[in-house]
Amino acid sequence: MTREDAIELTVGRDMWTTAAISDVPSARLADGPMGVASGRVDERDISVLSPAPVALAATWDTALVMRVGSLIGGEAKRQKVDLILAPNLNLQRTPTGGRAFELFGEDPLLAGTLGVAWIEGVQSRHVGAVAKHLVCNDSETARDRFSADIDEQALREIYLLPFEMAARAGCAGLMAAYNRVNGTHCAEHPHLLTEIVRDDWGYRGFTISDWFGTVSTVPAMRAGLDLEMPGPARFYGAKLAEAIASGDIPAATVDTAARRVADTARRFAGGDAGAEPGDRDAILTEAAAASFVLLRNRGDLLPIAPGSIRTLAVIGPNALAPCLQGGTFAKVSPRPDAVTPLDALRAAYGAEVVRCAPGCDPSPRLPAMPAMPVRDLGDGATRGLTVDYFAGYDFTVPPLGSETRATNSLTWFGGMPGLGAFDKAGGVRASGLVTPIQTGLHRLHIGGTGSVRLLVDGAEVFAADRRIAPADIMGVLKGGDSEMIEIALTAGVPVRIDAELRFEPARAQGLWYGLGAPGNPETLLVEAEALARQADAVLLVLGETADSGVESKDRDTNALPADQQRLAARVIAANPHVVVAVNVAHAFDPAIAEGADGLMVVWYPGEAFGPALANVLTGRREPSGRLPLTIAADDRDYPVFDAIPDAEGRVHYAEGVGIGHRGFTARNIRPAHAFGSGLGYGGVTLDAVQGTPSPDGGARLDVTCTNPGERDTNAVVQVYRDDGALAGFAKAPVGAGTTAVIAVTIDPLALRRWCDDGWQRPHGRLSLHVGLSSTDLPLATDLHFD
Repeated sequence: MTREDAIELTVGRDMWTTAAISDVPSARLADGPMGVASGRVDERDISVLSPAPVALAATWDTALVMRVGSLIGGEAKRQKVDLILAPNLNLQRTPTGGRAFELFGEDPLLAGTLGVAWIEGVQSRHVGAVAKHLVCNDSETARDRFSADIDEQALREIYLLPFEMAARAGCAGLMAAYNRVNGTHCAEHPHLLTEIVRDDWGYRGFTISDWFGTVSTVPAMRAGLDLEMPGPARFYGAKLAEAIASGDIPAATVDTAARRVADTARRFAGGDAGAEPGDRDAILTEAAAASFVLLRNRGDLLPIAPGSIRTLAVIGPNALAPCLQGGTFAKVSPRPDAVTPLDALRAAYGAEVVRCAPGCDPSPRLPAMPAMPVRDLGDGATRGLTVDYFAGYDFTVPPLGSETRATNSLTWFGGMPGLGAFDKAGGVRASGLVTPIQTGLHRLHIGGTGSVRLLVDGAEVFAADRRIAPADIMGVLKGGDSEMIEIALTAGVPVRIDAELRFEPARAQGLWYGLGAPGNPETLLVEAEALARQADAVLLVLGETADSGVESKDRDTNALPADQQRLAARVIAANPHVVVAVNVAHAFDPAIAEGADGLMVVWYPGEAFGPALANVLTGRREPSGRLPLTIAADDRDYPVFDAIPDAEGRVHYAEGVGIGHRGFTARNIRPAHAFGSGLGYGGVTLDAVQGTPSPDGGARLDVTCTNPGERDTNAVVQVYRDDGALAGFAKAPVGAGTTAVIAVTIDPLALRRWCDDGWQRPHGRLSLHVGLSSTDLPLATDLHFD
């Protein structure tokens, strides 16, 4: 490898690929983790949409999560992707984090264990997993600037633990976070990237910047950042050559970084994905159902056997428009033929039994744009908008390229059809024919990475001229804010809507639009209330929209929208035989379900939500999930409710190791719903425990469980240290009326503690507590370590 070769390998070739030299192939990267997102060869290609990581965490099932990872790995290889930027191993430190859905909950051991299972599944398909974001990117507000001020014990025991487990499992790469830790950017942090990752962990994979996250040349390379992404170079490349020539960076340091990138490309680029782990639909349905957490089931309202009721009222905005994924750059194009919850329930119970009322508008920040293309491009598309691409701002000339896109949010990285790279100014026009189904004032939205304009039947109704600096483009894309105007439309009368973008040179561009229909809130409430009153049982599906969780923005509340709160209160008052299904990705205000007989968290469940929901309600499958986070009775009870940087840009991790359930335990505060809690359709009692320490500092616990119920169920046995830290867990089936012994293996990593002079393994007597949640620990055992 020549010096020029080494320098070339340490920076991306373009937005999504690494460089290729002689015997080193180029590797294609794509975003994750719910499927294969930005970066695939065809961004419009339909991909698997799995349950969100927070939902996978709720399964507490390593084997199942590994199968989901294997499914996604196969999808990646099918789409010619070699490395996927996932899993996200940051933690839900607060209930308001904007990217909560991408995280495996609040506990580092749970996140690390299930993150490793996902990694092993992906990499079994000859696709590399790049764990992100190292480290403390646990909130989104000012994430490229804030400093996480944290002590070494909390850093090591809590926030680095999932990454250490991923490194030990051989993940392909580790991505440095945008933020700073104790004042130093993660992408140039020698304590993190060299002293910990290389020296302490012995990690041999490559390290990579987050996109546009490299902030220096000499400090970053010296600290251990191997690959700057994307290309072309901003801080590496020619600047790296100059630093070598001046003696600021040893050539051997660059050679080592290049070898790591080359080894990864040789390991994963190209090749065959191997055999599928099973039927796609079956795996996704099983994973979604296994993630559902049943928190209340008064009077055994669930399951509801088909034929046992005359009317099932399905109410709520998320019953008609469920939130299946979050709104980041890692958004997946899901299959258009996925079975909706309403269709699945009607198939299970009969169309005459299931009746539906939305109750209120889903109220997304950016509603859909149901339209037909204005031109036939020969692609067979009958829905969506015709998207035209122009070399300049004159939209009267023939476009350089056209396509049909059935979406309300267009994002491009690196180039557009017919235009190539964004090195010149250009324009985009999305045009569709919309036929309203209601008469009245409609809300028309538009936003983009430059000047935007809206036309209705050829007449301009809105225009905003603006110039956005190239450095700010990514933030504009991630925020996705839109302008809104109201226009009067008539039911059944089609109109043509054109959304136009005029952009200047930048590395990425975006155009988004939407059309919100009119509605009378009180009428919707009254209809839902009347339906609930006459039904035998009610499924009330409440929650968020896909733009509730986005990159670069945290939420300011964990309460559901006010109109949904009103809907819940009126429906539950009309008929308490209600199962409130909460379609969120984080802790929420549980008062929304006060008075309801049932409460179930369904997270962001992916494309199989419909079949999974029908299976669980009918009793074909058990909702066997357990909470991967704590739900407080009062927002003031959370150890950290939000993570807004102070005036100096610092986020103080003052709670130390007291994150999540550990903070509740330390302060003796009882939550509304504890970490690890959840009900099945059978009952489990823990009868006895026998523990054995292992020479490596770990242990094995054999826990005797009994299911006295009449239905098979799943037990999730959990083991905690004296200080409230989760030390191990195991999920296993327990048959109706039977007793089983469940083995829980305790990893030595879960029992060590960080002290001023380094890691300390357990010595002498160690008490471990066994139970079914962080607050339900009926058994204990003492282990003795030499």
